[in-house]
Amino acid sequence: MSTPDPTACLLVIGNEVLSGRTQDANIKFLATKLGELGLPLREVRVIPDVAATIVGTVNEVRARFAQVFTTGGIGPTHDDITSECIAEAFGVPWEPHPEAWARMQRQYKPGEFNAARQRMATMPRGATLIDNPISIAPGFSIGNVHVMAGVPRIMQAMFENLAPRLPGGRPVRACAVHTHGVPEGVLAEGLAAIQARYPSLDLGSYPFYRASGGGVAIVARGTDEAACAEAIGAVTQLLRDLGGAPVAGEPPV
Repeated sequence: MSTPDPTACLLVIGNEVLSGRTQDANIKFLATKLGELGLPLREVRVIPDVAATIVGTVNEVRARFAQVFTTGGIGPTHDDITSECIAEAFGVPWEPHPEAWARMQRQYKPGEFNAARQRMATMPRGATLIDNPISIAPGFSIGNVHVMAGVPRIMQAMFENLAPRLPGGRPVRACAVHTHGVPEGVLAEGLAAIQARYPSLDLGSYPFYRASGGGVAIVARGTDEAACAEAIGAVTQLLRDLGGAPVAGEPPV
């Protein structure tokens, strides 16, 4: 009996995202990179800087998904509470991490490694560091939960250091075709029939609008590359039958 491919969940933590003050820029990057590793992102939640919410949500999703990733809430200010909440979720002390502490001390001049900055070197007992080559303060992993910064450039650098040690599955592949002049409403019935023939794939329909006119792109995603190609072949024929002129791939921007 085959083992199901592992799945991932992302928790975006921060009042600033929920208020609209900050637009999240990490979901697309992580979804793409995790798919390449065979860890398809199946759920994203945006939650506030509220301890009970963070603790409860982390415990819920780490039991449901193979890997959980968090972004945000590991800076030096009073509302950066992700790290201590992860410690509470795992039932372990939140304490200075020796290696993180040493790195941070080396980063600052004498007297500058103050109490606020020391928070960034305080982590759940047993945490494994995620290196941060940009601003030194590391993220960390504990169990199947991986805690990273919210700033996109720093998060991306952290993820590149984390990725080699993530246990993945079969990479997610994608095939696409697009056409002009075939409305989704006309396409829907035939597309549903093709999806039913390929239940292991995600078959998505995405309208687009360009100066030259509107159209629709159909994308098949899954871990079976041959099935993706077959499904898009069937979609291509469907589009022709409906009077379209299908073109392989996504439409140009």
